[in-house]
Amino acid sequence: MYQYNEQDQNLINARVEQYRDQTRRFLAGEIPDEEFRGLRLMNGLYIQRQAPMLRIAVPYGLMNSVQVRKLADITRKYDKNYAHFTTRTNVQLNWPKLEEVPDILAELAEVQMHAIQTSGNCLRNTTTDHFAGVIPDEIEDPRPWCEMIRQWTTLHPEFAYLPRKFKIAVTGGPEDRAASRVHDIGLHLVKNAAGETGFEVLVGGGLGRTPVIGKVIREFLPQQDLLTYLEAILRVYNLNGRRDNKYKARIKILVNALGIDEFRKLVDAEWEIIRRTGLALTDDYIAKIKGYFEPHPYAADAVDGLSVLENQLEDNADFRAWYERNTREHKVAGYRAVVISLKPHLKPPGDITDVQLDAVADLADTYNFGEIRSTHDQNLVFAHVAAGDLYTLWQSLRDLNLARPNIGTLTDMIVCPGFDFCSLANAHTLGVAEKINEKFDDLDYLYDIGDIKLNMSGCINACAHHHVAHIGILGVDKGGEDFYQITLGGSSREDASLGKIIGKAVPQAEVADTIEKILQVYVENRFEDERFIETVRRIGLDPFKERVYATVN
Repeated sequence: MYQYNEQDQNLINARVEQYRDQTRRFLAGEIPDEEFRGLRLMNGLYIQRQAPMLRIAVPYGLMNSVQVRKLADITRKYDKNYAHFTTRTNVQLNWPKLEEVPDILAELAEVQMHAIQTSGNCLRNTTTDHFAGVIPDEIEDPRPWCEMIRQWTTLHPEFAYLPRKFKIAVTGGPEDRAASRVHDIGLHLVKNAAGETGFEVLVGGGLGRTPVIGKVIREFLPQQDLLTYLEAILRVYNLNGRRDNKYKARIKILVNALGIDEFRKLVDAEWEIIRRTGLALTDDYIAKIKGYFEPHPYAADAVDGLSVLENQLEDNADFRAWYERNTREHKVAGYRAVVISLKPHLKPPGDITDVQLDAVADLADTYNFGEIRSTHDQNLVFAHVAAGDLYTLWQSLRDLNLARPNIGTLTDMIVCPGFDFCSLANAHTLGVAEKINEKFDDLDYLYDIGDIKLNMSGCINACAHHHVAHIGILGVDKGGEDFYQITLGGSSREDASLGKIIGKAVPQAEVADTIEKILQVYVENRFEDERFIETVRRIGLDPFKERVYATVN
């Protein structure tokens, strides 16, 4: 895990004091509202429906136990005893007081955390696979490359005021758990014919009002060229992106307007100018950053716990269900990666209390080398748990209400906070999620219908990525009432696709029943071992439309 050097710490400390003075002057009436709006956004502070919201950066989703304990303490002192994890692996506080935000930022700086570039038209947090560094089929650990991008993007003077916000995701293997194809830039570690490792580069992905799957701009980019090529893309976008209409300002609009071939020509021309400058990565620098992500000191005798684990799985059906749904294979024999579900029954998805945060930090110290990861799916991960510790860890997580065995199921939903919190939202989401949880509380049924991604957004901005869910739900306002548009067939993975609307929006009271009808069609039409998304793609939308909108005689 990367540790701040003196320059990093001084920069963050100075930023805190700068914002403290800006807040003081705003409260004293010396800075007008509109001017302060830009300043607070640069420090991650929004004004939401109920109160300010502070978004805290978690670079590539990686935290240590000290940082998680600090988050717990901050929620107690400055908020309402809980935090919320987002699809960009960041943390949000929903109830801070505006005048206390500088104090929060100062406390975050003590543990090498901050909130800069979590909002505004800048380069946002770079995200990656939550199993990075441990998954067996990985070509290479993407986290060092994320750290190089983080260092390059932090307070980059040329890209502080882009036409619109800009997001980058990096994957290290054939499976895409970072939704990289719907990012402004997606980077995939690949090998060329000579066996060299580099990057496939996608550009122009994104969701919101105009959902687009990213396009390949370069099939193989040598590693040393990573930052120069990214800089060339950003320069072309910064120069040519629209600034007259925020709804048409994302790079996806520019790429579509120019066409990928013309856009590539502009990028290549810019790249030739800067390719051999000091921004080119050297072998020494790459090795230095990779050195921060050396493997943990795994126990050589961890495999001895496998026989005990086998007996525990045989003796306890509840533990076996959790093991099968919430753990993943690790490349080191005798270890598993554990997903901690932040989707407890009838609780808001992605939320975690101060008590749970403290306990997770303690458990991480005991079982996971003090490391905690946040995920695109709004869960947490312990990536390095010895087989012999799984049963005891499960018991502890179960006592904390963090062991619901639902990862990858219908109730492992991605849900934005919706109208209850967000000033942009058109409709509520949390209550609808609760009704879906109530209807689908039978684990045997959830396991039978298998892997399904259900995402729900409270507005067209698509913070919950509903466009690329197997079942997507979009809240819309109709005459002051909440209605919900349903899409089917989306995917954010390596087979990325955009869901298609099945018909007219349904009222709030009918959403859960509508999902039930959709699943009935799936069960009736699926082949053996066929996943929901595969059935949808095979039979099309018509059977689902007919069932959902059938007239009752």
